[in-house]
Amino acid sequence: MVKLLPDKQQQEALIDTFVKFNEACNFVSRLAFERKLYNKVLLQKLVYRDIRENFGLAAQLAIRVIAKVVETYKNDKTVMHEFREFGSIVYDQRVMSFKGLDTVSLNTVRGRVRIPMTIGKYRELPLDRIRGQCDLVRRNRIFYLMVVVEVPEEEAISASDVIGVDLGIENIAVDSSGHYYSGDRIAEAGTKHSSLRSRLQACGTRSAKRHLKKLSGKERRFARDVNHVISGEIAERAKGTSSAIALEELKGIRKRTTVGKNRRYRHNSWSFCQLRTFIEYKALESGVPVIGVNAKNTSRECPDCHTVDKRNRPERSIFKCISCGFEGEADFVASLNIRNRAAASQPIVAGAIFDQPLIPQLQAPSVRVG
Repeated sequence: MVKLLPDKQQQEALIDTFVKFNEACNFVSRLAFERKLYNKVLLQKLVYRDIRENFGLAAQLAIRVIAKVVETYKNDKTVMHEFREFGSIVYDQRVMSFKGLDTVSLNTVRGRVRIPMTIGKYRELPLDRIRGQCDLVRRNRIFYLMVVVEVPEEEAISASDVIGVDLGIENIAVDSSGHYYSGDRIAEAGTKHSSLRSRLQACGTRSAKRHLKKLSGKERRFARDVNHVISGEIAERAKGTSSAIALEELKGIRKRTTVGKNRRYRHNSWSFCQLRTFIEYKALESGVPVIGVNAKNTSRECPDCHTVDKRNRPERSIFKCISCGFEGEADFVASLNIRNRAAASQPIVAGAIFDQPLIPQLQAPSVRVG
């Protein structure tokens, strides 16, 4: 995210552009839905001239309006889509150009404007690493460009083992090498912010509303930071041990699981998808392979005799096989099953046979990270 530093006149130009761009989106969306016309080429022939004349947008911005509307209807054509006043504006190289790493030129309804910007940790990167189009967004009255930056990947390692990672709520992540990442800090932060929001909303004063606005996004940013730290450590450990990373496919997990009323907030705010995404891209940067495995029964299967039964979990944190008596901490056992499934699924070719046994000696976790 690149923060823009516009002066007052530039801010007004950007705001006007946001309003006109999204008004044009609503105009095109209404017409597309009424006529059931979602083809970009045909829609452009129908609305291009009206966009130019009625909304004062440059030629390429008019094209971007049509492209944005068509893109949204790819997922759902059953209802008409409406766009917020400050919905994102899509800029490409025809209506945007970087003037070094401290200024960007943007096309607006008031013509081209050169806006100072701060690019953070990417300041030393050459401009040729900036790729494709950018989204202009407005958050808390601050303007940002969402820039795609090309980051070089390291050469893929030759994995000799697999680290299985179990994602959860009580423990955000547990890996098969015995490292635990507790969810207590995120749970405490969620409880604290939820209670504070309730009290401020009940108060309803101007001061309380200002405080609520200040709190907006704080809990989400904290959880994001925790996920960045955890994913970085897992990727680094995998690289240091020449291991691949095995992750569960958890798509649809919220629909398949039920929790008590007092645990719904924590369950609904579980950011497992974000953590998985962070692990995947950090592993890719480090040259670490990532293997996806079926999540079904990973917490109920015995890693020794492979008996699957819900009675293997007498309590949430305890695993005890009803068949062979194998015992262990439930999340750790799940990470072993994930590791075993990933290792067993790999092709037996030169350099791809894992020397480690599929069932390592079970022992108490060596490290706990809060």
